[in-house]
Amino acid sequence: MDIRSTLAAQGYAATRPATAPKPEPGGTVATFADAARSFAATVAEGEATAKAALTGGADSLALVQALAETQLAVDTAVTVRDRVVEAYQEILRMPV
Repeated sequence: MDIRSTLAAQGYAATRPATAPKPEPGGTVATFADAARSFAATVAEGEATAKAALTGGADSLALVQALAETQLAVDTAVTVRDRVVEAYQEILRMPV
């Protein structure tokens, strides 16, 4: 047995805990429902800011920030939807 491969395996095993995902604070795991609620809140906040900007209640910087956040949220949701549809189509192509 080569000593270098043993040392490499031991080094890899030692660094593995450092690369493990960290749980969120409070020990909760983000669920799809949490993500959907966050998406809906972001879109609602963007709409409220847009309405306030139209009536003069918000400045243009707040409007631009709200629109950018909403666009990012929608782009993320569309990407997730596309991946889910792609996975579903891949499952349908599997032989039975």
